Amino acid sequence: MSSTEQIEAPAGASGSSASPTPKRLSTWLQFLAMGLVWGASFLFMKVALDGVSFGQVAWSRTLLGALALGAIVLVTRPRVTAPDGTPGPVLPREPAVWGHFLVVSLTTCVIPYLCFAWAEQYVSSSLASIYNATTPIMTALMATLVFRVERLGLSRWAGVGVGILGVLVVIGPWQITALTGSVAGQLACLVATACYGFTFGYQRRFLSGRPIAPATFAFLSIGVSAVVMLVLTPVVAIGPVALDWPIALSLVALGVLGTGLAYIWNINVLRAWGPTGTSTVTYVTPVVGVALGVVLLGERFSWHEPLGAALVLVGILLTQGRLRFGRRRRAGA
Repeated sequence: MSSTEQIEAPAGASGSSASPTPKRLSTWLQFLAMGLVWGASFLFMKVALDGVSFGQVAWSRTLLGALALGAIVLVTRPRVTAPDGTPGPVLPREPAVWGHFLVVSLTTCVIPYLCFAWAEQYVSSSLASIYNATTPIMTALMATLVFRVERLGLSRWAGVGVGILGVLVVIGPWQITALTGSVAGQLACLVATACYGFTFGYQRRFLSGRPIAPATFAFLSIGVSAVVMLVLTPVVAIGPVALDWPIALSLVALGVLGTGLAYIWNINVLRAWGPTGTSTVTYVTPVVGVALGVVLLGERFSWHEPLGAALVLVGILLTQGRLRFGRRRRAGA
């Protein structure tokens, strides 16, 4: 079975406001699905670390994600149709494109996965999620100052700030126990989010406009990462393993969902919203963590969680340009 897709115009291009409502709904659903899956990833990593090393966590999730995405590409064989109606190849043929995906593999998977898994040996999962929420700030800096693929106005910068404030309110940093952990672990989290910010800008600058189907794009990002991880196997993956069902299921969820399907959703949202807007998914992940704690662990639901969730929503709307400060100028004024 094969599928053929028309390449989408970059976010912000003229005519984007005329996108059909079903397509907008699909983008929002994929955005929320990413937040749900990636929000649970910190819990999955914490559980997995009870039986495997941090390197084995990063190694296994990358390989499982590559296998899942590879199966999807093998079955669907997605192609992008050229302007003249000719279907393009399933995989890109230009050597430069593969070089770009090697860079992306290092900054979207290899380095941040190792950093977060290592950090969660020393910091709480809630603290890791707080630092993960710095991704939009890293992305905004990379996209605007380094790669120059976006220009943010006052409202969108305010959205970044409001979203970060909402994350902090949800977590409740005034509770001392939420801020435990070593300085080294906290710095490792910041290195990971800096890599994510770099990746969003780099993809938009060098890869997002190329005729590559989203499933193929995600497969190449994770697949090349898996090759790098295989080369690093003697360094990161050799060691004792103690598996039980919770640990095994956590690794599978991290790989198949968090490193597999979620990356297809990520590419679709990136092409629709741009790098800074897409990175606001990291505002949703701590909200998901709080919800999982309440539902699965019976944690107490305090006043600051719903307030923080509301601030997160406002931050996302501002960053996406759905809300703006001041009045819009009338056409022709």
